[in-house]
Order: sequence, then structure tokens, then C-alpha cells
Amino acid sequence: MVELEFKAKTQELIDSLKSICANYGLGNDGNEFKIITQIFLYKFLNDKFSYEAKKIDEDVAKANNWEKSLSDMSDEDYEMLQLQMSADTARLEPQHFISYLFSQSNAPDFAKLFDDTLIDIAIKNNDIFAVKTDGGAKVVLFDRLSQYIADESKRDDFCRAVINKLIEFSFERIFDQKFDFYAGIFEYLIKDYNSNSGGKYAEYFTPHAVARIMAEILVPQAERGTVKNVTCYDPSAGSGTLLMNVAHAIGEDRCTIYTQDISQKSSNLLRLNLILNNLVHSIPNVIQGNTIQHPYHKNGEMLKQFDYIVSNPPFKLDFSDYRDALDSKENKERFFAGVPKIKPKSADKMEIYQLFLQHIIVSLKKGGKAAVVVPTGFITAQSGIDKKIRQKLVDEKMLAGVVSMPSNIFATTGTNVSILFIDDSNDGDVVLVDASNLGKKVKEGKTQKTVLSAEEEQQIVDVFNNKDQVDDLSVTVRYDDIKAKNYSFSAGQYFEVKIEYVDITAKEFKEKMQGYTDNLDQLFSESSKLEDEIKKQLAGLNYEG
Repeated sequence: MVELEFKAKTQELIDSLKSICANYGLGNDGNEFKIITQIFLYKFLNDKFSYEAKKIDEDVAKANNWEKSLSDMSDEDYEMLQLQMSADTARLEPQHFISYLFSQSNAPDFAKLFDDTLIDIAIKNNDIFAVKTDGGAKVVLFDRLSQYIADESKRDDFCRAVINKLIEFSFERIFDQKFDFYAGIFEYLIKDYNSNSGGKYAEYFTPHAVARIMAEILVPQAERGTVKNVTCYDPSAGSGTLLMNVAHAIGEDRCTIYTQDISQKSSNLLRLNLILNNLVHSIPNVIQGNTIQHPYHKNGEMLKQFDYIVSNPPFKLDFSDYRDALDSKENKERFFAGVPKIKPKSADKMEIYQLFLQHIIVSLKKGGKAAVVVPTGFITAQSGIDKKIRQKLVDEKMLAGVVSMPSNIFATTGTNVSILFIDDSNDGDVVLVDASNLGKKVKEGKTQKTVLSAEEEQQIVDVFNNKDQVDDLSVTVRYDDIKAKNYSFSAGQYFEVKIEYVDITAKEFKEKMQGYTDNLDQLFSESSKLEDEIKKQLAGLNYEG
């Protein structure tokens, strides 16, 4: 009941903040997502600090006014209190509290006080909460949010409206909630800002069904609780849906996240996702930059290698500006199968996923596992880079299997997708699953998507992890079988063709054949009549100039 109540209140807060933005001319503005997500984060960090302080200090917990109780502490006691807080708690001073800003909301230049407060919090927490760029610059927690209000005379009122909403309730009672709760909140928070309408480097939101299937296969239930001290990487992380699911399967305190993504917006959303999901310790590993052109995570000159890798890379993208630099001697090992050529008049169709896939294979530790979303055409292409990549996976025994998903599993793209599972330690059977006939078609706005039921998701996971063979759904094959089929990863090419035999008498056979003959005679007769009718109609046509 508490969970449902707070989920509703949280969604109400998000809607209220969006309404405030709309009232001040920022509805659907390019900066609205910065304001909404940063205000939400400020609220979350403020209430988390309160929660931690009350958990540590009994006097603070019992006080009628916990903010005043903290303000009355000596500098030494306050410092000691903060040192005892969990590492994912922001370091705040009493003047940073929402209640303090609320008490000052009628002061002149309130917008400046509001902005200065956020910037001061960002500076004091820069080492823990800042996202880095591949050039070494730091992207801090907060901007001066009032600057996005074009009319300076309205900035104070805007900030007052925001603070009035933040003071209404506290998140304190939900900090013991787990991943599923925060995943829903995060999705609701960013639903209007994480779409494919953002242009060249749009952030595609990976459906939760795909993310859950990837996590359940990479980290099966039988291994939960045994995996620890591992690294998880996504070279095209977006807002982190895939990584959050894998980290939750492993245990947030048992893994460290590493990411890179070209989009600054995505990197900021990912930071928020990490904060919500108790993965603050991984924020220093969040890098905003071009993975293909400037991979950041390295050990010296070599790419860093990881225990788990997940990715839903862009499929088609113009990288002609730096294509030739990639096709160099220094990159021969990284792009072992080659660099896609520039397509005349259609550079935006360049198969950039081939580069991400090669980068992932080279970035995988010995014994590591990866799951990558690829266009389904990849699994059967009979030439070029796609086939060379498949050959490497088979010849070096790195393939765990493939799940071909239903069409329109992504509402934002018509491309059919498959999930490629790589396991550097798999020298046994390979599992191929054709889930293309599963799911239910539903309308989402103007687009149609396919939605898998919970039972269908579980069925896919179970047949893969158990290596079950189910008619028209899954098959297990050996590496030599795949070589014999010209390295095809399509389950349908390995399904057994079954011919059913039915015992019938000679009389029954004769009657069936006569039935087929009579049916054909009727069809031929109707066809002849139709031909005569068409000729008559044509003969009756006249030319009128």
C-alpha cells in the first residue's frame, strides 16, 4: 500500500513540475527535461540526506524539526554525522535543504538563491556525482535552472512555484524500495524526453521485455547471489535500461558499471538512473563521448575488458566524417572484420552496429558474457562484415545463442531485431530461439508494437537457459552444425521438417484424388469464364478524344 501510495504521489509531483514548466512557457521546450530531472534529483538527494541523518542520530529522528536539529549541531558533530552516511548520500549543508529555501521564498532575488544553492551542492559533490566527457571535462549535477525562463521578471515566481511543490511530501519512506519500484518511477519521469525524435543521435528506449530477457539469460536465477566483484559495460548506454536490469540481477553492491554514450542528455539521465538504483559508486565511470571514435575505458593503450557487456547500439548512422580514421593499422585488431564502406548518396545507412559489435567482442574478458541487440538480417547475411563476425564467434567458440524477437518489439523502428548472446566459455551446445510468432499486437499512439506477456518472456528465458528443444520455437545445435549451414544463426534453418503419415485405404485415396480433380476442373472452368468476360469488357472500350 505504501508503495502504491508513493508511486502515485511521485507521479503527481512529476506532473506538477511539468505543469509549472508549461505555465512559464517551457512546455515541450528543449530545456524542459533538464529542469524536470534536475529538480526531481534535488528533491531525491535532499530527502535521502534526511533519511540517513535520522537513521544515524536518534535525536534528529525524534526532533519535531529535523532541519533545525541539524542546524544546531556543532561543525564537528555535523561533519561526523556526514562521515557515517552511506557513500551514495550527497553532502549537504543546512542552507541546502528544501525547507530552508521554502523559508526564504519571499526574499528578493529568490531565483538567484535557488540557483546558487543547486550550484553549491554540485560543487561540493563534484567528485562523486559528476559525469565526465571523453576529453576529461566534468558535467556537474545541476545547471542554473532559472536561466531557462526567458522573461527575467518571472524567474523568482517560477522558483517559488517549484519549491512550494517540493515541500509537500517526502520520499523518506520509500528508500528501502528495490529496483522494480525505481524502474517504474524513472520510466515515468523520462517518458517524454527519451524518444527517437531527437535527431541524429536520438536515444532509443530499450523495451523492458528485451532488457529483462537479456538479464535473465546473462545472469540465470541459479547464479544469483554467487556472482560478485564483476564489471558491467555498455558502450552505447543511453539512459541505462539494460545495465540497470543486469546490475539488479547480479546485485547492485556486487558489480561496477562502466558506460560511454555520445549523447550528453543520455549520460545525464543515466546518472539519475544510477542514483535512484544505489549505483552512485559507478558514476565516475559514466563517460559522455564517441565510443567508436574515442573509446575511453582502457588499460594503457589496450581496451579495458569486462565480465558482462550489454548493448542496444544504433543500427544505421552516418560516420563518414571519421570513417577513414577507423580503417587504420591501429584499429586492425579492434575492427577485425572490417570497417563498413561509405554508401554513395546514403551515408546515413552505414551499418554502425557492426563496429559496436566488434568493439564489444574485443572488450569481453576471457570467460565473459555479452548480450547485444542486432538487426535480424545480421544472423543470416552470406557475405561481408556480418558473416566474418559470425565466423569468429563460431570458430573461436564464443557463441551462446540467439533469440529472434517478434517484429515491432520496438515501437520506434520497423527493423526486426534479434538478441545475440556471446559466452567466451561456451564450448557446448548453442541455443537458437525463434520467438517471432510470440506476443500480442497493440497500438501505441500512431504506431503498432508487439508486447510479450510475462509468461512468454519466461518461456523464452527457460528454453534458452535449459537448452530445451521446442517445436517451432527453439533448437540446440553444435558449432559444426552451424559451419555446415554456412554460419547461419537462424533457428528456422535447423528446425526438423516433420512429415505426418496417415494410413488410408485404396478407396479413400481414390476418393481424395477425385476430389482434387473435381476442384481443379471447377477452378479451370471459372477461370475460362473470367477470361471471356475480360475480353468482352476490353472489346467494349472506346476511345473518346
